[in-house]
Amino acid sequence: MSDSSRVHLLERDAASPDAQKIFDALLATRGVVPNMFKVLAHRPEIAQGVAGFLKPLLSDGALPGFYKELIAVRVSQHHNSAYAIKAHSISARQKGAADSQIEGVANFESGPFSEKEKLGFRLADRLHQGAASVDDEFFTTLAASFSGPERIELFLTAAAFEMFPRFIDGLRIPVTPAPASK
Repeated sequence: MSDSSRVHLLERDAASPDAQKIFDALLATRGVVPNMFKVLAHRPEIAQGVAGFLKPLLSDGALPGFYKELIAVRVSQHHNSAYAIKAHSISARQKGAADSQIEGVANFESGPFSEKEKLGFRLADRLHQGAASVDDEFFTTLAASFSGPERIELFLTAAAFEMFPRFIDGLRIPVTPAPASK
């Protein structure tokens, strides 16, 4: 499985003590250590920074964690990143998204989403095209529906998941298997 990766996936026993702590925390919260972190374990300080960045970003905050995971799914679809689509679909489900919501992201305009949620997906689509696509008229519409803290989470989630699929797919990190059922 890891033979196709351009960087060897470190398993827990081969990782540094600092990376092992990250593995343990991920296993406890997600039920699996994502393969991205098995690559990042080569640089534990970066793995810690990425984990520290993602935890508050994708947890419940100004916006529900499941919705931010769905935004990550949408951006990942633009990148055709099987790894990221699967990972964020699993996380969205773990955080309370319905299967119909996960399946509806690709065609969100006709999916089971509120107008506000659809507007957030539209933002993700526009940011994928480039920041200039978020013109003043669109931003005014967005600001009428999303508070300042919600906009920060929404923009940062959509922007962050422009980077991660490129990192993952550029290094050909294999899709992480789903966590074992409990």
